[in-house]
Amino acid sequence: MSIEKALIIGGGIAGPVAALALQRAGIESTVFEAYESAATDAGAMLTVAPNGLAALSIIGADKLVQSAGHPLHSMVMETGKGKQLMRVDALPGLPPSCTMLRADLFRVLHDHALANGITIEHGKRLVDIEQTATGVMARFADGTTAEGDILIGADGIHSTVRTLIDPQAPGPEYTGLMSFGFGEFTPDGRLSDGGKGDIEAMHFAFGKRAFYGYWRQPDGKHVFFSNYPQAEPMTLAEARAVPAEQWLDKLRAAHLGDTPGERLFAETSVDEMIVTGPMERMPHVPNWFRGRVVLLGDAVHAPSSSSGQGASLAIESAIELARCLRDIADPAAAFAAYERLRRPRVEEISDNAAKTNNGKTSGPIAKTLFGLIMPIATRTFLQPEKMFGPVHRFVIDWDQPVV
Repeated sequence: MSIEKALIIGGGIAGPVAALALQRAGIESTVFEAYESAATDAGAMLTVAPNGLAALSIIGADKLVQSAGHPLHSMVMETGKGKQLMRVDALPGLPPSCTMLRADLFRVLHDHALANGITIEHGKRLVDIEQTATGVMARFADGTTAEGDILIGADGIHSTVRTLIDPQAPGPEYTGLMSFGFGEFTPDGRLSDGGKGDIEAMHFAFGKRAFYGYWRQPDGKHVFFSNYPQAEPMTLAEARAVPAEQWLDKLRAAHLGDTPGERLFAETSVDEMIVTGPMERMPHVPNWFRGRVVLLGDAVHAPSSSSGQGASLAIESAIELARCLRDIADPAAAFAAYERLRRPRVEEISDNAAKTNNGKTSGPIAKTLFGLIMPIATRTFLQPEKMFGPVHRFVIDWDQPVV
């Protein structure tokens, strides 16, 4: 019997994309979102890479996403003193990555799904799942239920569906870094762009005590962030309970001596600070599915933000899952094919990002050695095409049958 209706838990990024891809595959779905509105996170910025834009083109959302963000044509790696270590431009033949607020990506995908007839129900927090031989029932905290042929858990890194599939499933790992963002900040004069107003480049700097990044928006305002090393993990709620002035004092102390970091953090205010909380990643999850229930996106393969691929991988996986469900009638077989397609790629990218996090939390001696080695490595094997080609040039062939 073919799959006709899917229940999708989570209305962030992967959920609406999966619903739109399933619609194209001829499968009806409803998205259930725990929060009362689409834009539940007005904080951190993210990047949709060329591979993510390519996947979005399959559901007609790539241009919408690009229009809501800013193109990123180059990435500059530098020391805390502003000395350039390497510059990586967008790969030839590919569109530039797109930077945007997470909330804006949520809004674009939510609105695009609604415009295409996808049903999204808000205020639906999942509490339990019941499976039978022919279907699955979802139970929500408000006492309501929903039934479908399959259930897709796209409910984020702190997924409820993951623990319902496997109570022993691992949870997210803390990377040793707390993340803070600052936006709509216009300092006097220019930063380390030589007075050219380089709006195409995002700068990443290995500061003395903390890793940070900054870039200039087309409107002249600067956005920047800090990955602040902290041994003891905190939840987002715990981090936001700390007075903002205390966090800003710590960040200013951490970036003393950095160029232009010291000035950035000295001239900003708590009103411009966003506490985005602990940087986390998902370790390898043993069970991606059970019976008629499967995990998608951050619920099963969230890399740390160092990868720049979290959103793009979630989008890719949503498209690939829809292909598998289109071509394979048996849910378990379709889920197994989906896992085979996705696990090697997402785990390799996540593991590489974890190594980057180790560099961000290393001590001053390691950072000095990194600064000495990076220019040599750049000239030898760390060429842009080798570094990013396999990730950024990945394209899903929607018309290719899954066997």
